[in-house]
Amino acid sequence: MSRQLLLATLSVVALNTSPALASNQSDIDALRAEVAAMQNAYQSKIQALENKIATLEQKQTSQIAAIAPAAGTNAAQSIPATSKRRINDNSFNPEIGVILQGKYQNFSEKEGDIAGFALGEEGERGDEGFGIDETELNFSANIDNLFRGSTTIGLHEHHGETEVEIEEAYVETLSLPYGLHGKAGRFFAELGYLNSHHSHADDFADRPLTNRVFLNNNYNDDGGQLSLILPTEIYAEIGAGVYRGEDYPAGGADGNDFGTWSAYGRVGGDIGDNASWRFGLSTLQSDKVSRDGNEDTVNFTGDSDLYIADLRMVYAPTGNNADQELSLQGEYFYRDEDGTYEDSDAGTGAINYDGHQSGWYAQGVYKFAPQWRFGARYSELYNGDTPTGLNGSALDDGGHDPWAAAAMLDWTNSEFSRARLQYNREELANGHEDNQIILQYIMSLGAHGAHAY
Repeated sequence: MSRQLLLATLSVVALNTSPALASNQSDIDALRAEVAAMQNAYQSKIQALENKIATLEQKQTSQIAAIAPAAGTNAAQSIPATSKRRINDNSFNPEIGVILQGKYQNFSEKEGDIAGFALGEEGERGDEGFGIDETELNFSANIDNLFRGSTTIGLHEHHGETEVEIEEAYVETLSLPYGLHGKAGRFFAELGYLNSHHSHADDFADRPLTNRVFLNNNYNDDGGQLSLILPTEIYAEIGAGVYRGEDYPAGGADGNDFGTWSAYGRVGGDIGDNASWRFGLSTLQSDKVSRDGNEDTVNFTGDSDLYIADLRMVYAPTGNNADQELSLQGEYFYRDEDGTYEDSDAGTGAINYDGHQSGWYAQGVYKFAPQWRFGARYSELYNGDTPTGLNGSALDDGGHDPWAAAAMLDWTNSEFSRARLQYNREELANGHEDNQIILQYIMSLGAHGAHAY
């Protein structure tokens, strides 16, 4: 009886288990079939794409072969397939951008001359009232795997006339060995901190007195520059350049030789996770200078040597500088000149000059919210001893050291738009203080690269 009961129980278990096993096997077979179908579909797509690439490459080779006889070379064999594809991509895809800037300026003093110093055209304070300031047209692209090209054309008004200037037009290297980098053409030289930046990247609506006086806001000239990143634990870079010597503070380039050269070195690094710093030394040496200032009424002829020390520090309290950021920045300028000065307005004639001038500025800018910043800046100039023959001329500071203070508040809606309110108080001539109000907008259209540190 027990044996019959056991057989009956096993039969019931077998009958109930077989359908479940059969069901599981059916599901497995269905999944395997789905995977196989997906593999076939992807293999078909991959094969179709590979056929399309082969067809395009064959068409490209045929086009180059058709052009080659006219050029007298076998272009199809001389250009690797990867290079041909890269050149085609870049030749019709340049980065194009436009920077729109506008200002409203109000001055309490009519005259803006800086006592004891001659100014170039760009170093003047600008016209009162509304103005479009400077419009920049930017074109840049990788030329191939070794070179990149960039051009910046500036449009600005000066005394009611629109002027067009090629600010930069240069090529630079992309893959030189050992950390080397080369640049040739017209460009902003690496001098101090601000000189290599375009004005729209500044933290204030105008440049400090030092850059206005010693560099005419920016020194850009035709020439070449070579730099090297050193293999050190902290950031370290050195560089040097040679230039035609046509731009202020040089001027009067003679012949085809170069009249100006520069050299610089800088180091930098991090302080913990939230702060960074950079310190630099640079010089600009100009020989056989013949430059005009103060609307061509003051002329200097001789040698002019400029030395600059700069320091910049950035601190992000929260570790994210997009939320909060404090930047501190300053530069010291020292200029030694040997030659003659002549002031036609004062009727001085050519007076021998062998002296030095100096100046400095310091600024701090605090981003207290993602879209809001405020900042303060102070700058001051020192003229040194004025030769007796230049008494009463534009080079006579009357024993006064010009200074300027600025405070600004700006709002940045995005990386493409910024509006700024700025107040300046300047004492540029003895006993004359100029109170200034500046409203500014900066708008960016199209492609625009990130600004340097």
